[in-house]
Amino acid sequence: MLSVNPTMLPRLDELEDDLIARRQHALAQGWKGEVEGIELTLTFLRAKQSQVHRSQQLPPVDLGIPSIPPQRH
Repeated sequence: MLSVNPTMLPRLDELEDDLIARRQHALAQGWKGEVEGIELTLTFLRAKQSQVHRSQQLPPVDLGIPSIPPQRH
């Protein structure tokens, strides 16, 4: 699954605005298939935005330093 860098949130907002404008145009033109595709894309985009917002709420996880078992000779 593609992870979005939090610094890309403003770009995702721009994409969302553009898709909303495209959907309005497609609705005005009566392009039902186009509207359906745009709405699906908006659904995925908004899910990614939510994923980034949720990930920013999580504290960092300390994985520790792995230990290297002694070698047997």
